[in-house]
Amino acid sequence: MKILIPIIFLGILASLGSALFFMMKDKGSSSNMVRSLFLRIGLSIFLFIAVWMAYYLGYIQSSGIRVGVN
Repeated sequence: MKILIPIIFLGILASLGSALFFMMKDKGSSSNMVRSLFLRIGLSIFLFIAVWMAYYLGYIQSSGIRVGVN
């Protein structure tokens, strides 16, 4: 899990950068930008579900940091 989550996060950033590149290059004339953004959305949903399931199965735990409690 410690390796999978950063890899997915880097994939999300790469997809976002790819969408930016196609937006500047194609000026909206092709569907490459839309495909890249759909990939980013899919990876983001997968990352959310993966973190949620890892917490549920006990692979990751809450750090226990309490904000504002003395």
